[in-house]
Amino acid sequence: MNIIVVGCGRVGSHLATLLSEDGHNVSVIDRNADSFKNLGRDFNGRIVRGIGFDESALMDAGIDEADVIAAVTSNDNANLMIAEVARRIYEVPHVITRLYEARREKTYAQLGIDFACGTTLVAEEIFSKIQSGHGHHIDTFGSYELARFAFNLEDDTTMSCSELEKDYDARVVAVEHDDETILPSQDTILHDGDVAIVCVAREDFGRLSRFIRS
Repeated sequence: MNIIVVGCGRVGSHLATLLSEDGHNVSVIDRNADSFKNLGRDFNGRIVRGIGFDESALMDAGIDEADVIAAVTSNDNANLMIAEVARRIYEVPHVITRLYEARREKTYAQLGIDFACGTTLVAEEIFSKIQSGHGHHIDTFGSYELARFAFNLEDDTTMSCSELEKDYDARVVAVEHDDETILPSQDTILHDGDVAIVCVAREDFGRLSRFIRS
């Protein structure tokens, strides 16, 4: 893909390097020429000195052929302006912005802007690492957690998926039993040693984890 990264600080330079190493055609825009030193010697993309929403800089970076533009400067307002210019004027198919202030997430979502908020991502990463002591966290969906659990039930003890789902605000998505993975029904029986992918309400995550590990 043809990708433009606007902002060559720590985040932008790392992102540009990863994309370049992955075989993409990458252009990086930054108004500070010294910032391009962050890219390192192995970066083989294009560098453009200029302001990220300036027409000449964007054209030099190849915005007319861009598949993706990532606005990752250290200024939320600049990132928003870059995103709007890329979306509305140049009709870039995929525009992503870096967001510093988590309180703006709702506004960005209402505007239809794809964003990544460092504050939220770090908080969720730490949250998942804390929770991983109970179940292996996979993803978050609103107020629900998707996690992988290994069942530790007493000898000869079993329970059905419907029993588990009734006692907890949860849904069993998949079950691995004797090296076979199945999509469970309400009547599927869970045994000691089974591994299950479960979508569970965040408020019930700890309680379910303690039950499974008891």
